[in-house]
Amino acid sequence: MKSGRDHARVLIYSHDSFGLGHLRRCRAIAHALVGSSGGLSVLILSGSPIIGSFDFRARVDFVRVPGVIKLRNGEYTPLNLHLDIEQTMDLRGSIIRHTAEAFDPDLFIVDKEPLGLRGEVSETLHVLKGRGTALALGLRDVMDEPALLGPEWERKNVMPALTDLYDQIWVYGLPQIYDPLSGLDIPDQVRRKTVFTGYLRYGVPNAASVSQTLDIQEPYILVTAGGGGDGDALVDWVIRAYEADPGIPHPSLIVFGPFMQPEIQEAFLDRIARLDTVEAITFDARLEHFVKAAVGVVGMGGYNTFCEILSFDKPALIVPRTRPRMEQYIRAARAQETGLLSMLEDDGIRDAKSMATALRQLTQQKRPSEVIVPGLLDGLENICRLTDAWLDEDRRPDIKVVEERA
Repeated sequence: MKSGRDHARVLIYSHDSFGLGHLRRCRAIAHALVGSSGGLSVLILSGSPIIGSFDFRARVDFVRVPGVIKLRNGEYTPLNLHLDIEQTMDLRGSIIRHTAEAFDPDLFIVDKEPLGLRGEVSETLHVLKGRGTALALGLRDVMDEPALLGPEWERKNVMPALTDLYDQIWVYGLPQIYDPLSGLDIPDQVRRKTVFTGYLRYGVPNAASVSQTLDIQEPYILVTAGGGGDGDALVDWVIRAYEADPGIPHPSLIVFGPFMQPEIQEAFLDRIARLDTVEAITFDARLEHFVKAAVGVVGMGGYNTFCEILSFDKPALIVPRTRPRMEQYIRAARAQETGLLSMLEDDGIRDAKSMATALRQLTQQKRPSEVIVPGLLDGLENICRLTDAWLDEDRRPDIKVVEERA
């Protein structure tokens, strides 16, 4: 990658405090960017409490802001600090703004939330716009159903930022799978800024960095609950399938996820101990090794799981959640229609025989590579190309923004 400035800098914001999706996506992008340029540095702003569990390439670093978690009623609360939420958000916003001012990036990539969590990135966007920093909003392929996403964006008043602040909107997917802006009242000006990159191709970390050895025999089915905070229904369903049908041809390795409650994990482990063909681990930051070794994947269908299924060309069974968002269901339904995977809907009953049948049929499915979708996994390559184009541009401070802030 060529750069219009020596030692170019990219700042990436990921609001996530609970879950793995945003963090892993941002990390993959950061690694791709530094891998394509010997003079580029990337700094990630994140609220994830487990960001330190991951390895980062040279010239990639992170700043962790105080974590918050979202309660079932939709409200946020501090994760660890004895502060109220307003104080915590003020602290987060201050760290974000001062980090951006000191790092002085050539490109600022904001993941998913146009204004950040509760608007915490708004001031930083204006500061960087005034300095001539290129601003890109990165959206996953599916956000939510339009009937919910539209009112949410209206309530958060994000449209002025999409229209006046952001230079481009990058969708990490393809329109033939899904357009996250479909059904929304989006100005043409915003539509013209939107670029579909394709999905992100994940690779396998250095084998020397694998931190766990397993007793399970390959080939196995990998069952992943993502972050695990809401994955207990999927894990229970799979365990009950093996309890009801010990003859399922392949064993399963279940990854609970780092955010599954310990007491729920303990209950699952007690049941798994009585099964000869099921093993479980809590979490591994190098999950790609286990995906590669698996004969098939069962998951909830989050963005990163979907990218891993495509990247490692694995037959997959997706059991999507439908609350609080329809994101996973929409992605799984569209992927099933395209022929990339199969979906099993959670009807609330979760019949063990239905899951057992689906597990038996999993390895008979087509691999994703047998379905021709041009540009399917070109996401990281295109993100590097788009970044290259912005870094080749001279930075032009936005005089209007500077005057408004003066």
